[in-house]
Amino acid sequence: MIKDITRTLTKSVSWISTVLPLGLKFCAAGMLVAAILFAIGWPKTAVLFMLIGIFCAYFFRDPNRNVQFADDEIACPADGTVLSIKTEDDPNSVVVRIFLSIFDIHVQRSTINGKTGEIFYNKGTFLFADNPAAVKNERNLIQLFKDGDPAKFAHVEQITGAIARRIECWVHPNEPIKQDRRLGLVRFGSQVAVYMPKNKVRVVVKEGQKVQGGITVLALWK
Repeated sequence: MIKDITRTLTKSVSWISTVLPLGLKFCAAGMLVAAILFAIGWPKTAVLFMLIGIFCAYFFRDPNRNVQFADDEIACPADGTVLSIKTEDDPNSVVVRIFLSIFDIHVQRSTINGKTGEIFYNKGTFLFADNPAAVKNERNLIQLFKDGDPAKFAHVEQITGAIARRIECWVHPNEPIKQDRRLGLVRFGSQVAVYMPKNKVRVVVKEGQKVQGGITVLALWK
């Protein structure tokens, strides 16, 4: 029984070791404010800031996921729920949109082994990320080409939400890239879209499905 309790406790706090340095800074700030509030006699407000600090640390989790994908597999770039799978503005591309709640891991990962192309940042609105109109939100498109082949792409677009107001991109144009390479982060609730050539892929996820970045197979090359 003691071993079971120990195992449960270890599992429940194991996420702490995966927190990004940025998350630790937010957590420390919340704890500092909480300590000051405790000192001046505002314990209820202090507890609120403690919880905010802990949540900030939890939000910035970045676990290692060393999954080896087959050569014909396109990796899912983000944790979340598949919102839609359809052709949009470009009739030759299929777009998979994934909604990330504030409880999902928000680090985005590369979909393919290959090379980055251009990176396009666009300003926009800040609607809730599960709103169909969120396609016009502030966003950052990272072009990704399999083995440098311009006909085989699985571009990843980072999209802000109503709460998320900051996009971080950790890659540069025209550099080699591997699946599971961290692409960046959108803070506090967001959407991620993947653009792929319609006639060259078979999407294997379904709308409403829960997916995990760097673990779930999103699509297969034909």
